[in-house]
Amino acid sequence: MRHFLDFERPIAELEGKIEELRHLSTDSGLNIADEVGRLETQANRLLRQSYARLTPWQKVQVARHPERPHCLDYIAGLIDEFVPLAGDRAFGEDAAVIGGIGRFRGRSVMVIGTEKGADTEARVKHNFGMARPEGYRKARRLMLLGERFGLPLLTLVDTAGAYPGVDAEARGQSEAIAGAIETCLGLRVPVVAAIIGEGGSGGAIALAAGNAVLMLEHAIYSVISPEGCASILWRDAAHARDAAEALRLTAQDLARLGVIDRIVPEPLGGAHRLPREAVAALGAAIEEALAPLVGRDGVALRDERRRKFLAIGGAAPAH
Repeated sequence: MRHFLDFERPIAELEGKIEELRHLSTDSGLNIADEVGRLETQANRLLRQSYARLTPWQKVQVARHPERPHCLDYIAGLIDEFVPLAGDRAFGEDAAVIGGIGRFRGRSVMVIGTEKGADTEARVKHNFGMARPEGYRKARRLMLLGERFGLPLLTLVDTAGAYPGVDAEARGQSEAIAGAIETCLGLRVPVVAAIIGEGGSGGAIALAAGNAVLMLEHAIYSVISPEGCASILWRDAAHARDAAEALRLTAQDLARLGVIDRIVPEPLGGAHRLPREAVAALGAAIEEALAPLVGRDGVALRDERRRKFLAIGGAAPAH
Protein backbone atom coordinates (compact mmCIF):
# COMPACT_ATOMS: atom_id res chain seq x y z
CA MET A 1 0.00 0.00 0.00
CA ARG A 2 1.31 3.40 -0.99
CA HIS A 3 1.58 5.95 1.82
CA PHE A 4 -0.29 9.19 1.05
CA LEU A 5 0.30 12.50 2.79
CA ASP A 6 -2.60 14.56 4.15
CA PHE A 7 -2.72 16.95 1.20
CA GLU A 8 -2.68 13.98 -1.21
CA ARG A 9 -6.02 12.55 -0.04
CA PRO A 10 -7.98 13.62 -3.18
CA ILE A 11 -5.28 11.96 -5.30
CA ALA A 12 -5.45 8.84 -3.12
CA GLU A 13 -9.21 8.61 -3.64
CA LEU A 14 -8.85 8.84 -7.41
CA GLU A 15 -6.06 6.26 -7.53
CA GLY A 16 -8.14 3.98 -5.29
CA LYS A 17 -11.04 4.18 -7.77
CA ILE A 18 -8.66 3.41 -10.63
CA GLU A 19 -7.42 0.28 -8.86
CA GLU A 20 -11.00 -0.83 -8.13
CA LEU A 21 -11.95 -0.43 -11.78
CA ARG A 22 -8.90 -2.37 -12.92
CA HIS A 23 -9.79 -5.25 -10.61
CA LEU A 24 -13.40 -5.10 -11.80
CA SER A 25 -12.27 -5.24 -15.41
CA THR A 26 -9.99 -8.20 -14.70
CA ASP A 27 -12.60 -10.12 -12.75
CA SER A 28 -15.64 -9.49 -14.94
CA GLY A 29 -14.10 -9.18 -18.38
CA LEU A 30 -15.70 -5.72 -18.84
CA ASN A 31 -13.85 -3.15 -20.95
CA ILE A 32 -13.68 0.03 -18.90
CA ALA A 33 -10.45 1.42 -20.35
CA ASP A 34 -12.05 4.75 -21.24
CA GLU A 35 -13.18 5.40 -17.67
CA VAL A 36 -9.79 4.35 -16.27
CA GLY A 37 -8.04 6.64 -18.75
CA ARG A 38 -10.28 9.57 -17.77
CA LEU A 39 -9.59 9.03 -14.07
CA GLU A 40 -5.84 8.69 -14.67
CA THR A 41 -5.81 11.98 -16.56
CA GLN A 42 -7.72 13.61 -13.72
CA ALA A 43 -5.36 12.14 -11.10
CA ASN A 44 -2.25 13.28 -12.99
CA ARG A 45 -3.67 16.78 -13.39
CA LEU A 46 -4.49 16.95 -9.68
CA LEU A 47 -1.03 15.62 -8.79
CA ARG A 48 0.64 18.23 -10.99
CA GLN A 49 -1.47 21.03 -9.53
CA SER A 50 -0.81 19.92 -5.94
CA TYR A 51 2.96 19.66 -6.33
CA ALA A 52 3.21 22.93 -8.25
CA ARG A 53 2.02 24.90 -5.23
CA LEU A 54 3.37 23.06 -2.20
CA THR A 55 3.64 25.15 0.96
CA PRO A 56 6.88 24.98 3.00
CA TRP A 57 5.16 22.71 5.54
CA GLN A 58 4.00 20.37 2.77
CA LYS A 59 7.59 20.32 1.49
CA VAL A 60 8.66 19.21 4.96
CA GLN A 61 6.17 16.34 4.76
CA VAL A 62 7.43 15.29 1.32
CA ALA A 63 11.07 15.47 2.43
CA ARG A 64 10.22 13.11 5.32
CA HIS A 65 8.09 10.71 3.26
CA PRO A 66 8.80 7.15 4.49
CA GLU A 67 9.05 5.82 0.91
CA ARG A 68 11.48 8.50 -0.24
CA PRO A 69 14.83 7.06 -1.45
CA HIS A 70 17.50 7.17 1.22
CA CYS A 71 21.29 7.34 1.18
CA LEU A 72 21.74 3.59 0.63
CA ASP A 73 19.33 3.68 -2.31
CA TYR A 74 21.41 6.38 -4.02
CA ILE A 75 24.62 4.49 -3.31
CA ALA A 76 23.13 1.30 -4.74
CA GLY A 77 21.93 3.13 -7.85
CA LEU A 78 24.94 5.35 -8.51
CA ILE A 79 28.07 3.81 -6.99
CA ASP A 80 29.65 0.69 -8.47
CA GLU A 81 31.96 -1.60 -6.47
CA PHE A 82 31.09 0.21 -3.24
CA VAL A 83 33.28 -0.87 -0.31
CA PRO A 84 31.90 0.35 3.05
CA LEU A 85 34.40 1.52 5.66
CA ALA A 86 33.56 1.57 9.36
CA GLY A 87 34.71 3.03 12.66
CA ASP A 88 36.24 6.28 13.87
CA ARG A 89 39.37 4.59 15.29
CA ALA A 90 38.60 6.21 18.63
CA PHE A 91 35.31 4.92 20.06
CA GLY A 92 33.27 2.79 17.69
CA GLU A 93 31.07 2.49 14.65
CA ASP A 94 28.04 4.71 13.98
CA ALA A 95 25.54 3.24 11.51
CA ALA A 96 23.87 6.63 11.03
CA VAL A 97 26.82 7.63 8.83
CA ILE A 98 27.53 5.49 5.77
CA GLY A 99 30.93 5.84 4.14
CA GLY A 100 33.16 4.05 1.71
CA ILE A 101 35.02 3.94 -1.59
CA GLY A 102 33.45 3.13 -4.95
CA ARG A 103 33.19 4.18 -8.57
CA PHE A 104 30.88 6.88 -9.83
CA ARG A 105 30.51 6.79 -13.63
CA GLY A 106 33.88 5.04 -13.83
CA ARG A 107 35.69 7.45 -11.50
CA SER A 108 36.96 6.39 -8.06
CA VAL A 109 35.33 8.45 -5.32
CA MET A 110 34.83 8.61 -1.57
CA VAL A 111 31.15 8.60 -0.61
CA ILE A 112 29.77 9.65 2.78
CA GLY A 113 26.13 10.04 3.72
CA THR A 114 23.55 9.89 6.50
CA GLU A 115 21.08 6.99 6.43
CA LYS A 116 17.68 7.14 8.13
CA GLY A 117 16.54 3.58 7.41
CA ALA A 118 13.57 2.40 5.36
CA ASP A 119 11.69 0.34 7.98
CA THR A 120 11.46 0.15 11.77
CA GLU A 121 14.38 -2.22 12.20
CA ALA A 122 16.63 -0.19 9.89
CA ARG A 123 15.61 3.10 11.49
CA VAL A 124 16.61 1.82 14.91
CA LYS A 125 19.88 0.46 13.53
CA HIS A 126 20.74 3.76 11.85
CA ASN A 127 19.37 5.86 14.73
CA PHE A 128 16.98 7.62 12.32
CA GLY A 129 19.95 9.22 10.58
CA MET A 130 21.03 11.16 13.66
CA ALA A 131 24.77 10.67 14.07
CA ARG A 132 26.74 10.56 17.30
CA PRO A 133 30.29 11.99 17.62
CA GLU A 134 31.85 8.77 16.37
CA GLY A 135 29.83 9.15 13.16
CA TYR A 136 31.27 12.60 12.46
CA ARG A 137 34.76 11.44 13.43
CA LYS A 138 34.37 8.53 11.03
CA ALA A 139 33.31 10.99 8.33
CA ARG A 140 36.36 13.11 9.05
CA ARG A 141 38.64 10.07 8.88
CA LEU A 142 37.21 9.05 5.53
CA MET A 143 37.46 12.58 4.14
CA LEU A 144 41.18 12.64 4.94
CA LEU A 145 41.63 9.12 3.59
CA GLY A 146 40.02 10.12 0.33
CA GLU A 147 42.14 13.24 0.10
CA ARG A 148 45.29 11.17 0.61
CA PHE A 149 44.46 9.16 -2.50
CA GLY A 150 43.13 12.10 -4.51
CA LEU A 151 39.51 10.89 -4.50
CA PRO A 152 36.69 13.38 -5.06
CA LEU A 153 34.21 13.42 -2.17
CA LEU A 154 30.49 12.91 -2.74
CA THR A 155 28.16 13.42 0.22
CA LEU A 156 24.47 12.54 0.59
CA VAL A 157 22.71 14.39 3.39
CA ASP A 158 19.44 13.23 4.95
CA THR A 159 19.24 13.92 8.67
CA ALA A 160 17.02 15.83 11.05
CA GLY A 161 20.23 16.77 12.87
CA ALA A 162 22.92 15.30 15.07
CA TYR A 163 21.82 13.02 17.91
CA PRO A 164 21.12 15.21 21.00
CA GLY A 165 21.49 12.51 23.65
CA VAL A 166 23.51 12.81 26.85
CA ASP A 167 25.96 10.14 25.72
CA ALA A 168 26.67 12.05 22.51
CA GLU A 169 27.26 15.28 24.40
CA ALA A 170 29.54 13.46 26.84
CA ARG A 171 31.70 12.28 23.94
CA GLY A 172 32.06 15.74 22.43
CA GLN A 173 29.25 16.11 19.89
CA SER A 174 29.87 19.80 19.18
CA GLU A 175 33.61 19.32 18.71
CA ALA A 176 33.03 16.35 16.40
CA ILE A 177 30.64 18.33 14.19
CA ALA A 178 32.96 21.34 14.12
CA GLY A 179 35.89 19.08 13.26
CA ALA A 180 33.98 17.53 10.35
CA ILE A 181 33.04 20.97 9.00
CA GLU A 182 36.65 22.15 9.34
CA THR A 183 37.96 19.06 7.56
CA CYS A 184 35.37 19.32 4.78
CA LEU A 185 36.29 22.96 4.16
CA GLY A 186 40.00 22.14 4.14
CA LEU A 187 40.03 19.27 1.64
CA ARG A 188 42.16 19.69 -1.49
CA VAL A 189 39.93 17.48 -3.62
CA PRO A 190 36.58 18.24 -5.29
CA VAL A 191 33.58 18.06 -2.93
CA VAL A 192 30.02 17.71 -4.24
CA ALA A 193 27.25 17.61 -1.61
CA ALA A 194 23.61 16.71 -2.16
CA ILE A 195 20.68 17.32 0.20
CA ILE A 196 18.41 14.36 -0.62
CA GLY A 197 15.78 14.66 2.12
CA GLU A 198 16.23 16.61 5.33
CA GLY A 199 19.25 18.79 5.94
CA GLY A 200 19.12 19.63 9.62
CA SER A 201 21.44 21.99 11.51
CA GLY A 202 25.17 21.42 11.98
CA GLY A 203 24.60 17.71 11.65
CA ALA A 204 23.90 18.34 7.96
CA ILE A 205 26.46 21.01 7.18
CA ALA A 206 29.17 18.75 8.64
CA LEU A 207 28.83 16.80 5.39
CA ALA A 208 27.57 19.56 3.11
CA ALA A 209 30.43 22.08 2.91
CA GLY A 210 31.06 21.38 -0.77
CA ASN A 211 32.36 23.18 -3.82
CA ALA A 212 28.95 22.43 -5.29
CA VAL A 213 25.85 21.95 -3.14
CA LEU A 214 22.90 20.28 -4.84
CA MET A 215 19.42 19.93 -3.38
CA LEU A 216 16.49 17.83 -4.52
CA GLU A 217 13.42 19.85 -5.46
CA HIS A 218 11.32 18.83 -2.45
CA ALA A 219 14.13 18.46 0.11
CA ILE A 220 14.53 20.87 3.05
CA TYR A 221 17.65 22.43 4.59
CA SER A 222 17.58 24.50 7.76
CA VAL A 223 19.40 25.47 10.93
CA ILE A 224 16.67 23.76 12.97
CA SER A 225 13.60 21.63 12.39
CA PRO A 226 10.24 23.42 12.20
CA GLU A 227 9.13 21.64 15.39
CA GLY A 228 12.30 22.67 17.24
CA CYS A 229 11.96 26.26 16.06
CA ALA A 230 8.30 26.36 17.11
CA SER A 231 9.15 24.98 20.55
CA ILE A 232 11.67 27.78 21.08
CA LEU A 233 9.83 30.75 19.57
CA TRP A 234 6.20 29.86 20.31
CA ARG A 235 6.79 27.45 23.19
CA ASP A 236 4.56 25.07 21.27
CA ALA A 237 5.55 22.55 18.57
CA ALA A 238 2.04 22.90 17.14
CA HIS A 239 3.29 26.06 15.41
CA ALA A 240 5.63 23.99 13.21
CA ARG A 241 3.68 25.06 10.11
CA ASP A 242 4.36 28.74 10.91
CA ALA A 243 8.00 27.98 11.62
CA ALA A 244 8.40 26.23 8.26
CA GLU A 245 7.15 29.38 6.55
CA ALA A 246 9.59 31.58 8.47
CA LEU A 247 12.68 29.39 8.16
CA ARG A 248 13.02 29.65 4.35
CA LEU A 249 13.97 25.98 4.26
CA THR A 250 12.85 25.03 0.74
CA ALA A 251 15.23 24.45 -2.16
CA GLN A 252 13.70 27.39 -4.00
CA ASP A 253 14.30 29.77 -1.06
CA LEU A 254 17.86 28.53 -0.52
CA ALA A 255 18.76 28.89 -4.19
CA ARG A 256 17.59 32.52 -4.06
CA LEU A 257 19.67 33.09 -0.92
CA GLY A 258 22.78 31.54 -2.47
CA VAL A 259 23.04 28.74 0.11
CA ILE A 260 22.79 26.01 -2.53
CA ASP A 261 24.01 25.97 -6.12
CA ARG A 262 21.47 23.87 -7.97
CA ILE A 263 17.99 22.42 -7.55
CA VAL A 264 17.63 18.87 -8.89
CA PRO A 265 14.08 18.30 -10.24
CA GLU A 266 12.15 15.36 -8.81
CA PRO A 267 9.64 13.16 -10.67
CA LEU A 268 6.05 14.38 -10.62
CA GLY A 269 4.66 13.66 -7.17
CA GLY A 270 8.07 13.53 -5.48
CA ALA A 271 11.03 11.17 -5.39
CA HIS A 272 9.02 8.58 -3.46
CA ARG A 273 6.74 7.94 -6.45
CA LEU A 274 9.51 7.10 -8.92
CA PRO A 275 12.66 6.38 -6.90
CA ARG A 276 14.73 5.11 -9.83
CA GLU A 277 14.08 8.26 -11.84
CA ALA A 278 14.99 10.39 -8.80
CA VAL A 279 18.27 8.49 -8.34
CA ALA A 280 19.10 8.87 -12.04
CA ALA A 281 18.35 12.61 -11.96
CA LEU A 282 20.66 13.16 -9.00
CA GLY A 283 23.37 11.09 -10.67
CA ALA A 284 23.23 13.27 -13.77
CA ALA A 285 23.39 16.43 -11.63
CA ILE A 286 26.37 15.14 -9.63
CA GLU A 287 28.21 14.23 -12.83
CA GLU A 288 27.60 17.70 -14.24
CA ALA A 289 28.73 19.40 -11.02
CA LEU A 290 31.81 17.21 -10.60
CA ALA A 291 33.16 17.44 -14.16
CA PRO A 292 34.51 21.04 -13.99
CA LEU A 293 36.07 20.41 -10.56
CA VAL A 294 38.12 17.34 -11.46
CA GLY A 295 41.72 18.08 -12.36
CA ARG A 296 41.75 21.53 -10.79
CA ASP A 297 44.45 22.62 -8.36
CA GLY A 298 43.68 21.39 -4.85
CA VAL A 299 44.58 24.65 -3.10
CA ALA A 300 42.35 26.60 -5.47
CA LEU A 301 39.46 24.19 -4.79
CA ARG A 302 39.94 24.57 -1.04
CA ASP A 303 40.15 28.36 -1.16
CA GLU A 304 37.14 28.65 -3.45
CA ARG A 305 35.09 26.43 -1.11
CA ARG A 306 36.03 28.51 1.92
CA ARG A 307 35.17 31.80 0.19
CA LYS A 308 31.85 30.32 -0.89
CA PHE A 309 30.77 29.56 2.67
CA LEU A 310 32.18 32.76 4.14
CA ALA A 311 30.03 34.69 1.65
CA ILE A 312 26.77 33.10 2.82
CA GLY A 313 24.70 35.68 4.65
CA GLY A 314 26.14 38.59 2.67
CA ALA A 315 24.38 40.39 -0.15
CA ALA A 316 21.87 38.12 -1.87
CA PRO A 317 22.94 37.06 -5.38
CA ALA A 318 21.26 38.77 -8.30
CA HIS A 319 18.72 36.72 -10.27
